[in-house]
Amino acid sequence: MSAAADGGRPLTPKALRTRHELLEATLRTLTRHGVIGTSARTVAAEAGVNQGLVFYHFGSVEDLLAAACRHGAEQRVAAFRDRLDAVGTLGELLALGRELHRDERGRGRVAVLGQFLAGAQVQPRLAAAARAGLDLWTAEVERALTRVLAGGPLDGCADPRGLARAVAASFVGIELYEGVDPEGAGAALGALEQLAALAAVLDGLGPVARHAVRQRVRRAARSAGPGRSGPKDETPLTGI
Repeated sequence: MSAAADGGRPLTPKALRTRHELLEATLRTLTRHGVIGTSARTVAAEAGVNQGLVFYHFGSVEDLLAAACRHGAEQRVAAFRDRLDAVGTLGELLALGRELHRDERGRGRVAVLGQFLAGAQVQPRLAAAARAGLDLWTAEVERALTRVLAGGPLDGCADPRGLARAVAASFVGIELYEGVDPEGAGAALGALEQLAALAAVLDGLGPVARHAVRQRVRRAARSAGPGRSGPKDETPLTGI
């Protein structure tokens, strides 16, 4: 960012470094002490700066937390973007998701995410920040899904945008669920991987069978109710 919180004046390179250090210090403090233990004082001490700089750059601790949430998400998305761009199947996408899940838990980010989501229920700025952070992930997952579904039996049947949000919500839930039931979380991940295996089987069908599957899925989606279920196709179902 190139503007300060106090009227939008351009920041010097030194001020930009200080702002970045405060964001990094906030992420470390959140990991160690949680949202409740994160204050202007604890963040400034972690960054080794005067706590007045927190308010100069961010205006309030709540705004600092919101900025740190987005900053952390931007970092993690950037770290995995090339891997996401290389994904060619649903199975590869879920395998990468499992690796990301392990990495996030190892860094202590899962506990922080849970606290942000809880705080977002009553603090609008945190809600907006958490949503912006999740949107960064869902945008990347949506691009990957659009690519891997193209030409397959689910192409035009599944809505990549909605499916990306369902995948993101599933992984968020699994990350939080693992803290109370690791075995159940593992079973949930396994179930997602079974769906990927089913998709791989469908991809291996011949063109006639794939067309029949696509038609059946479209009809099921239409009968399920309103929603983005892909283009309408009234070709009669045969052979299934």
